[in-house]
Amino acid sequence: MASIKNVAAAAGVSVATVSRVLNDHPSVSPAARATVLAAVETLGYRPNAVARSLRTDQTRTLGLVISDVLNPYFTELARSVEEEARALGYSVIIGNADERPELQDHHVRTLLDRRIDGLLVSPTDGGSPLMLDAARAGTAMVFVDRWIPGMDVPVVRADGRTAIHDLVTHLHTLGHRRLAIIAGPAATTTGSERVDAFREALQEYGLPLPDAYIGQGDFQAASGRRVTEEFLDLPEPPEVVFAADNLMALGALDAIRARGMRVPDDIALAAFDDIAWFVHTDPPITAIAQPTPELGRAAVRALVDRIEGRPPQSVTLPARLVVRRSCGESLGESRGESRGEPLSPQPSPHSSPQRSNT
Repeated sequence: MASIKNVAAAAGVSVATVSRVLNDHPSVSPAARATVLAAVETLGYRPNAVARSLRTDQTRTLGLVISDVLNPYFTELARSVEEEARALGYSVIIGNADERPELQDHHVRTLLDRRIDGLLVSPTDGGSPLMLDAARAGTAMVFVDRWIPGMDVPVVRADGRTAIHDLVTHLHTLGHRRLAIIAGPAATTTGSERVDAFREALQEYGLPLPDAYIGQGDFQAASGRRVTEEFLDLPEPPEVVFAADNLMALGALDAIRARGMRVPDDIALAAFDDIAWFVHTDPPITAIAQPTPELGRAAVRALVDRIEGRPPQSVTLPARLVVRRSCGESLGESRGESRGEPLSPQPSPHSSPQRSNT
């Protein structure tokens, strides 16, 4: 990637002159301006993508890059981020990565070019050289929901391990023994963590998790349908399908209904990431609910702390199991017909990210 020094050398001017051209300073002659801009175009230089994050002036603007704007979880997260930012005097520019790392980095680069004061990101994979460079250069940054291991960046997330354990306990109590999972991408922290938690919970009850009962999804509905079809084609299909996010759960429900089967009479269904729609399915879907509005607000507060010179810290909030009727529960056992009141932010004792004072 070309640097500002490369541009200066190609144009035959000083780095200071290049900087003045890129910042529209009036002292630069038209000829020098044209020469510098030509060098910028030839070298493909992207001015100030990372360096601008070291500025001392503020635009009162935050960037938010979410994994999938069509996922109701991220839609609700974005709304809470915008509301909290507005209350603190900031505006928000949102970029939708659509679960694509290259599109994620495009939005990050564009937001840095726009001179945002800080960046909230829910990473689409486990690594991004651009974000690593931006963090090292001093960009105020907070990860929300997902994170990139090894980066010294505060993380605001929900702890789903306890809730997944509660779900497995619930399913075991109902008499289910063959449990399968539609996993999210292994490259994402949430994808790998939910599979690990599910396996650990099954082991506590002496239940196996054969490879055939682990289906690889991508947090999209189509993958939920495809994996569920594969489960149903097994010589011994699972008794329960646990989808590691809401869209994959809806895809699983489509696949089950397409076979003329009913939930939970023929097969049970549970999901991670509760959404309002789950109350209106027939039957209502048992799900793990994250404290989404609280996550958004906590992420903004951590980022603003970083921008305004206060030490930000990672925050982990508890998720909870919402029991409905998609796993064979009786009406009396169901205790989650609505999503309920928001959870109060409390640190979880399980799987909390390293607290960070960056």
